[in-house]
Amino acid sequence: MKHFVLVDCNNFFVSCERIFNPTLLGKPVVVLSSNDACVIARSNEAKALGIAMGVPAYECKYIFARHKVIVCSANFPLYGDISSRVMQTLAEFCTDIEVYSVDESFLVLPDYETQSTNFTNKDTFYTDYMRYIKTEVKKHTGIPVSIGKGPTKTLAKIANAIAKKNLQYNGVFDITNHPALDAILASMDVGDIWGVGYRYTKLLKSRGIRTIADFKNLDERWVRKHMTINGLKTLYELRGMPCIELQDIQPDKQSITVSRSFGQQVTTLPQLQEAVAQYVTQAAEKLRNQRMIAHHITVFITFTHYHATHRSYNAASIELPIATAYTPDLIMAAHRCLVPLFKKGLIYKKAGVILTDLMPAQSQQMSLFSIMPNTTEQSQLMNTIDTANKKWGRDTIFYAAAGTTQPWKMKQLKKSACFTTNWNEILTITI
Repeated sequence: MKHFVLVDCNNFFVSCERIFNPTLLGKPVVVLSSNDACVIARSNEAKALGIAMGVPAYECKYIFARHKVIVCSANFPLYGDISSRVMQTLAEFCTDIEVYSVDESFLVLPDYETQSTNFTNKDTFYTDYMRYIKTEVKKHTGIPVSIGKGPTKTLAKIANAIAKKNLQYNGVFDITNHPALDAILASMDVGDIWGVGYRYTKLLKSRGIRTIADFKNLDERWVRKHMTINGLKTLYELRGMPCIELQDIQPDKQSITVSRSFGQQVTTLPQLQEAVAQYVTQAAEKLRNQRMIAHHITVFITFTHYHATHRSYNAASIELPIATAYTPDLIMAAHRCLVPLFKKGLIYKKAGVILTDLMPAQSQQMSLFSIMPNTTEQSQLMNTIDTANKKWGRDTIFYAAAGTTQPWKMKQLKKSACFTTNWNEILTITI
């Protein structure tokens, strides 16, 4: 039998903020999305105040003031770096690991008979080992985690939810061979099943299937007919039969998108061009990190007319003559898309770029009808710029096309320092 484990970081964005600011511990804290618009993370203390996930920040301003809620702007470079450190720490405990999201990973723990740890009690081995993982992650990264274990990934996900919500388990719960498994599943809503979205939840509840236990006892043929093969796999997983294996190698992305809402109204073409150039720069960096090149680029914008309340959308795309990850070429292509989209007299709210038709960099095909670039020089230049920006912080070297003042940048009035990704913002301690 396999021993699937799901490790989930607790209130991840808030926990990242607390690493470098311990005064936030025990206090209600929320993290806001781009432009400080919506709540995207909450501490347990903030959840207890009734602050909902995704609620607009302006609707909560009185709650924030009344209860002295600490508000932070999202600091995604910091969160991404801390996530990487958590995953690197988890990889030390087993060879089978799947990074499921920025704050979750599936692991397959070794059998007791093959273990090389100091935990010798067979009856408590897995619980002890999970507690050890939890302790080590907190010690090395500062991030608290909850861990759930089960004979399948779906049951491990359920076990993790139980570990997180019930304090008596101290953040660790093993649902494998649990004597009260049916009672546990009967107490949980069918919508809490991993992979069962809103549409299927609505269908199931319309048929009187309200708990996970109800779903587990469904006829296999009905599930296959109404919920496809994926629904049937979930049914088998709830019955303890593994059908969803670890995804050790992440599949290549089919597209890369970078988009942002503007921090203030944009009405001129030069400002739009600056914003698009900045987004292309970020998208191209992601492209190179994956050792990919792009053959198509799309630029989209959202806008309103003066005094109008609704937003409109427009987009344009072109096919590149030669697939590339060379940022200057991508910026030029994006600007060619943007110019026909621009109309005077409109208020632009958001812009974005999408790179599609991706392929491995080593698969680049030449063109008979275009002047071939010196790809070696381009690659060396991009590698130099990427290395410098990784070492000394984003935009240490930047493209003039993205502007220098960037008044359109997102509002992040309460953003913390990038303690681990920018030399100029490293935490300083006065002794």
